[in-house]
Amino acid sequence: MTPSAQNTQTTAPGRIPAIPDAYTPGSGSAAFAVDHYDLELECRLAANRLSGRAVLTGRTLTSTARLELDLVGLQAAKVSVNGQRPAKCTQRNGKLLLDLNQELPASATLSINIRYAGTPRPRRSAWGEVGWEELTDGVMVAGQPNGAPTWFPCNDHPSQKSSYRISFTTDAGYRAVANGELVSHTKKASRETWEYVMARPMATYLATIQVGRYALHDLVGPAAGQGSHSGASVPQFAAAPFTLRDAAAAALADQQHMMEVFVHRFGPYPFDRYTVVVADDELEIPLEAQSLSIIGRNHLDTGWESQRLIAHELSHQWFGNSLTAARWQDIWLHEGFACYAEWIWSEDSGLATAGERAQAAWGRLSGLPQDIRVGDPGPEQMFDDRVYKRGALALHALRLAVGDDTFFRLLRRWCTENAHGSVNTTAFLTLADAEWGSGGQPAEKLLAPWLFSLGLPRFPGR
Repeated sequence: MTPSAQNTQTTAPGRIPAIPDAYTPGSGSAAFAVDHYDLELECRLAANRLSGRAVLTGRTLTSTARLELDLVGLQAAKVSVNGQRPAKCTQRNGKLLLDLNQELPASATLSINIRYAGTPRPRRSAWGEVGWEELTDGVMVAGQPNGAPTWFPCNDHPSQKSSYRISFTTDAGYRAVANGELVSHTKKASRETWEYVMARPMATYLATIQVGRYALHDLVGPAAGQGSHSGASVPQFAAAPFTLRDAAAAALADQQHMMEVFVHRFGPYPFDRYTVVVADDELEIPLEAQSLSIIGRNHLDTGWESQRLIAHELSHQWFGNSLTAARWQDIWLHEGFACYAEWIWSEDSGLATAGERAQAAWGRLSGLPQDIRVGDPGPEQMFDDRVYKRGALALHALRLAVGDDTFFRLLRRWCTENAHGSVNTTAFLTLADAEWGSGGQPAEKLLAPWLFSLGLPRFPGR
């Protein structure tokens, strides 16, 4: 087995992936899978007090007498499993441990009902603070990679994808924005309840709640949503404070064009709508969640740096949200593709070509330490910018080798055939070989130097 093959080897299709993930060893359980999360949450903003009821329905994957869920900083008050109180319920080290009254066989139906409460806080991690975070006037959740347990109990692993219903009650005058379709909004005294449904499978880290004094602004118009999911038919919204409405509209003016470009290049938009939440705070970086993105007021600009980030987050709806890496070492399948989407947008919008963007990125990388393997960067470097840029360069090298027609056909097949599923590097290489045909060199031979060697390869085409 070559070094590159060893790095890209993964669990065979249909088998349980390695849980816990090597990059987040304290998260996730291989004993069970959750098919649906039903979350009833209430938050009092002034006190930052969260109380909730979570009903997790799913099935066991192995025979087990213990269930381990992820829950950080919040206290479970009442728990039942299939209608029975567990023999023992304890919390430690970010885990909710449920010792059952009897062992359950593999494939047994599960219904886990948990009432919990507390003062949610961000989780300290190797990547800074992640999860629930208070804003100046509201709340945001940035779950990647292991922040989901700061606001609901879950089986926190990227390969664990489920449908969701999220009902969130909070102070009057605030809008709660969550993943999926808003199906209900009710007011009662000084409280408002917002109910969302995400029917498409979603990884736990992509679940989010955003709370602020937001008004919802239509970015496309009343015709959106009629017909198929062409770029022109996808409903798009901005949830922004009234004071930032005009700035948000200006900064997001080209997003409709971005959507059309990406639908053309990657295939149908994978969700029913897309919302950009504009926080009335400055954020270090924008964030993506399934069916929505979060940007700060500091990103409301029409220059390239802000526009590339807007394009980057939109492209994550395909690369990361619909197609989710089954393990974190393959994060280049999210970030390398999203970075290349920036260059595709630049090219299609008449700015610099993808080749020019690639040349500039290669020049910057050549001056940096050559000590990272993009296809397995290690947990400390999984969000290193070199993963983004060198991953994009790997795609540019593939594009130059196979030609535009084959390359973009490959991307459309990749997105369409794996929609709403879990992916890995091996699967991408296999599909690339199938598209390229017997006339070309194996995709692994072409891409391995970019993904699994320390030294930066020569610029593609030289």
